[in-house]
Amino acid sequence: MTKAASAAAKDLAAAGVGGVHLAWADNNGIPRSRVVPVGGLADAAVRGVGATSLFAVFDSHDAITYAHSGLGTPSGDIRLVPVVERLRRLAGQPALAWAPVRQLAADGSPWPYCQRSVLERQVAEAAQRGLEFRAGYELEFSVAPAGSEDVVSAPGHRGPAYSPHALIGLDGFIAALLHDFSANGLQIGQLHAEYGVAQLELSLAATDPVSAADDQLLARQTIHAAAHAHGLVATFAPMIGLGAAGNGWHLHTSVRRKGRNLLAGDGVPEGEGAAYLGGLLRDLPALTAITAPSVPSTMRLRPGFFAGAYAFWGVENREAPLRYIPGTALLGAEHANVELKTSDASANPYLALAVVLAAGMAGIEDSAVLPDPIAEDPGGWSEGERNTSGVLPLPASPSEQDTALLANPRVSGALGDELLGAFRAVRASDAAWAAERAPEEIVAAHLWRY
Repeated sequence: MTKAASAAAKDLAAAGVGGVHLAWADNNGIPRSRVVPVGGLADAAVRGVGATSLFAVFDSHDAITYAHSGLGTPSGDIRLVPVVERLRRLAGQPALAWAPVRQLAADGSPWPYCQRSVLERQVAEAAQRGLEFRAGYELEFSVAPAGSEDVVSAPGHRGPAYSPHALIGLDGFIAALLHDFSANGLQIGQLHAEYGVAQLELSLAATDPVSAADDQLLARQTIHAAAHAHGLVATFAPMIGLGAAGNGWHLHTSVRRKGRNLLAGDGVPEGEGAAYLGGLLRDLPALTAITAPSVPSTMRLRPGFFAGAYAFWGVENREAPLRYIPGTALLGAEHANVELKTSDASANPYLALAVVLAAGMAGIEDSAVLPDPIAEDPGGWSEGERNTSGVLPLPASPSEQDTALLANPRVSGALGDELLGAFRAVRASDAAWAAERAPEEIVAAHLWRY
């Protein structure tokens, strides 16, 4: 590793790179980083860079909570060790490079609060069971002119939704995204003006789960830099206004055994693929506590906004929080996957993928039963009709999410006791902050956090 890091540092320095972002995401999904001079990369790859252990208990507003006993004092240090094989020079910030990190204890041993390691454990568990996962993100975000107070009153584009005309005023920004994503090793499937106010969406190519989480963080950095270079600011916040469509980061997954996509079926998944989807549906309330964990997340999950408000699944039903996408004669059986819509940028990408894998694997292990798909929006049904069909609302508040998480050992157990305690403490801190504020203030305070 030292040799590889030294060679990489030499190449970067020759290309004019001065420093490297050592990046991770905290328990609010907020990216954090330490920049090391390029000449210090090789040493960092061996010994890491020091950081406070309290990053695990930062809340969404950069307040530190000491409610979790494992991190109950200001004392303690960890080491941030770059994953050199994921090192990238940043095309939109040519004097800087970027690499994700593993968080280790001060003595170099595993640290139970490292979110990337939680996902790596789930991937290893899948391999032991003969399973291989693929994952990819669709990223929704909104843009506004630099210096704007909000997006709704100063939209970066005025639509129409999905129209090429909406992108003409963003031509330089769009060109930079296409160039910088490619140069940074990120493959875009498509890019378009989305339905919401000043909203754009792009999709990342599916890859292994750890790389997918890394790519999500690198994509944020790439988008923010391109926006800045073209007089814009970008936000991935779950809510940009109370009446506006929010931003989701839709998570697509598929699972294979011996190279065969288990989600492939005759219009609906069968066998282990059905059990995988059944496991996700069974654990959806607890999953959402990890994949859409912020106070604005619960405000986004409303009927009629293609965000997911009730626990059900459907075939190509965009109102369903679990949207099954079958293979077709045109695309092939391997295209089959499931989209989780109750996911957004306030989720730590490593934890989000870790719990999805854990729930899906448990479904396969237990042969979880998958009910019939729903093709409608249950938000338009009566409560009695939903009850008859077994369609229950997803947790709609931080306390409901916490209850669902604690009641589900499959999801909470994937985090481990220490990380679960820190995660819950952060969520409680956010909830206490929001309890004293109006919805408009909550949305405004989170708008530029992501």
